[in-house]
Amino acid sequence: MAELIAPTGRLHSSWLTARDEWQPGAHQDGAGLRLVGDDDLDSPEGFASWVERLRQQSDRSLPVGEGRVHATHWWIVDGETYLGAIDLRHYLNALLLEGGGHIGYSVRPSARRRGLATWALGAVLLKAPALGLDRVLLTCDDGNVGSARTIESNGGVLEDVRSTEIGVKRRYWVTLDDAGHSHSLMAASRAVAS
Repeated sequence: MAELIAPTGRLHSSWLTARDEWQPGAHQDGAGLRLVGDDDLDSPEGFASWVERLRQQSDRSLPVGEGRVHATHWWIVDGETYLGAIDLRHYLNALLLEGGGHIGYSVRPSARRRGLATWALGAVLLKAPALGLDRVLLTCDDGNVGSARTIESNGGVLEDVRSTEIGVKRRYWVTLDDAGHSHSLMAASRAVAS
């Protein structure tokens, strides 16, 4: 059964196997790969260093660096198997407002089409009010039909489609106190749990 956990070094081997399913250099939304720096993720030490940076990014008492925002990262796992990643950005900067949004997520190619992204997004939306958020911006590439469905099934209302410096993006808002949204989250939770 899928669950969200904090990033951990114990899943190094499973994470490497998942990484190898992606095309070299492919962007993995919500994975925090931009925080890698000079670390070699193939080595346990480099991987552990990156995992620690992922965990520290949620600590609002620590600086995050120019152009970055504080964010909480989770991994989507089934037991000891890494399935994907999702992050919740605590606030938006100009780039995120334009095309990145509050939440990024990705599922490894072999684990797609099982409802994991819909379930994980629903679970993270439930955590957003604890950060003082009453509305969350979600975006996806204009041609990413699967991601658009994931967002829409979690209550996303399309605001617009726009060209941004990171591509043409569909921009959705989710109102977190919407009764219909709560219903869609419960449906998404049941879909993955079964």
